Amino acid sequence: MKASDLSLLTSLSRPALHPDGTRAVVAVSHPDLAADRTVGQLWSVAVPGGARRRITRGVADGSPAFSPDGALLAFTRADSDGRGQVFVTETDGGEPIQVTDAPLGIDDYVWSPDSRSLAFTARVPEPGRYGSVADLGPNAEAPRRITTLKYTANGLGYITDRRSHVFLVEVPSPGEEPRYRTAPSVGDEHPDAPAAAPVARQLTTGDADDSAPRFSPDGLRIAFVSARRAPDATLANEIYVVAVAEESTPELLSAPEPLSPADAQFGIDDLGWAADGHLLFTGIELGPHGTDFIGRSGGLFHLDPSTSAVTRLTDTAYDVGGELTVVGDAALVGNVSRGRVTLLRVTHGSDLAGTQIEVVAGGDVEISGVSAVEGTIVVAYAAPETTGELGLVLDGSVVALTDFSAPLREAGIIPAPEFSVESRDGHPVHGWVLTPAGAGPHPVLLVIHGGPFAQYTVSLFDEAQVYADAGYAVVMCNPRGSAGYGEEHGRAVRHAMGTVDLTDVLDFLDGAISANPTFDAGRVGIMGGSYGGYLTAWTIAHDHRFAGAIVERGFLDPEGFVGTSDIGSFFGDEYVGTDAAAIAKQSPQAVVGQVRTPTFVIHSADDLRCPLPQGERYYAALKRRGVETELLIFPGENHELSRSGRPRHRLQRFEAILDWWARSLPVTAPTDNSGTR
Repeated sequence: MKASDLSLLTSLSRPALHPDGTRAVVAVSHPDLAADRTVGQLWSVAVPGGARRRITRGVADGSPAFSPDGALLAFTRADSDGRGQVFVTETDGGEPIQVTDAPLGIDDYVWSPDSRSLAFTARVPEPGRYGSVADLGPNAEAPRRITTLKYTANGLGYITDRRSHVFLVEVPSPGEEPRYRTAPSVGDEHPDAPAAAPVARQLTTGDADDSAPRFSPDGLRIAFVSARRAPDATLANEIYVVAVAEESTPELLSAPEPLSPADAQFGIDDLGWAADGHLLFTGIELGPHGTDFIGRSGGLFHLDPSTSAVTRLTDTAYDVGGELTVVGDAALVGNVSRGRVTLLRVTHGSDLAGTQIEVVAGGDVEISGVSAVEGTIVVAYAAPETTGELGLVLDGSVVALTDFSAPLREAGIIPAPEFSVESRDGHPVHGWVLTPAGAGPHPVLLVIHGGPFAQYTVSLFDEAQVYADAGYAVVMCNPRGSAGYGEEHGRAVRHAMGTVDLTDVLDFLDGAISANPTFDAGRVGIMGGSYGGYLTAWTIAHDHRFAGAIVERGFLDPEGFVGTSDIGSFFGDEYVGTDAAAIAKQSPQAVVGQVRTPTFVIHSADDLRCPLPQGERYYAALKRRGVETELLIFPGENHELSRSGRPRHRLQRFEAILDWWARSLPVTAPTDNSGTR
């Protein structure tokens, strides 16, 4: 894969399986260099045959969901500013009609059990902000008075003046008469245009963000997730329930009823109602103070609404989280393990004592979305030769229904075999190694992932493919601190960053070079983003073997992280502690004076996760000490540039990276005057 093949990278949404199980609809998106945005439409795929057809033609259509009665298909359609609204169409086709008209777009939505309405969440702007007053631009808005530690979010900006709340809207019939603009008449020369969508009723208010609305089986209540108790003091959120009232106004709304225990300390990802009226949710336990998130194995939990009793159904041998699919009283959840995300079915008896866990889809897959009807399960997944496909679960495996990545394979994919080494203290380190074409010797790039509680996976990784295609051997592993290997592995770097994680990546690099005779041990580079930027910067202060380094969007100055990052109120405290001396022993900025390696610093101007000053101060310190260095800043991008930034910026990023390596670590080794290496 070359950098110019970016447009061949497909991503799939969570699929929607029709209630009769005969077809699934999924949103398929990809970067488009000409449009300079990610574009996508809905595709209908026959189950089990796999025949597929594009069924919408919007620029950015996503999040499909069939109504429970199977008559309608809902989906989101984004405008030119990326604000998504819900549309519905008849399942047999037809012109979609708009259902929501939220000023800032909707976040999440769900069908009611009777297929007559939708619950959704949307951000509500304060009057006078975010275009709520015509011609009042952002620079003319009133000042913001901040009273909380958490008031921004990467990719969004300020959040305390546009909280997300739950709404309810009736779904119009696609067959009803359209609404027409009234023609002007004498005395009414400027008639109002018909509303774009039905008027939605707001069900929640308050200084908190609400998410994941889910109807109870009887349709009379909506459960949702929110952090309303101590949002600044902990990372915990809770489950609340609100009645589906006939009529409501923000002034008359009753306070949502909490269902979570008063002392609960959970970070909740998703929730769903079981057929018996109990709730299931995925998330992590945050310790007694509600802030200890590091390396926690996610679990599936049962909540009895009548008693608020919570029972964990999966132990820490599993790491489940993200989306939850409830089928009857069973739950389908993804399990993160050794670079894979497989699918589990968890069932429990009435007394919760007979919980059974079954792997329903395993193998070399990374499952990202699930839809199920009775005995049929379809999944969106990635794998070693694809970035996104729709598959049918059969006999414990995923059988492909689509092949959206065929053009990418035709462009050229380099295999990424797994590899493991034993670190210097005996700990196993697992990862992947890519060998470029040709006899070598090949220069080597050690590429470090972010997180740190994340993982490289078996799935096709575009960055590794681009570097290998350019002639570099690519070495990447999941050192201690990564996800997928249990809590002890994930928590090993808590208050000890730059210790065993440093030795793990170096030992893996040495092992990969030793096992591959075509790898040139004398020509090695190192790079990484976010936490990977941290560990790259830390490594080059302690190991001077590298011909060059790329430090991208790095967590580089823990002290300066507080008060500037959207996660600065807790991330550094939990990872490096609060003692000044201990922080300095884990801070790349504190040891920048030891760096001699030529270093390319890449950052985004709108990054609120690792803010731009993290990179600027690091670059300035290198520059002032005479280290060869450059700084590249992308305007208008946030922390997600490499994954979901503007396609042209993503291409320019690849071109800049390859240019840096061509200068500091050329693919062809230099020769001396005698013609020898």
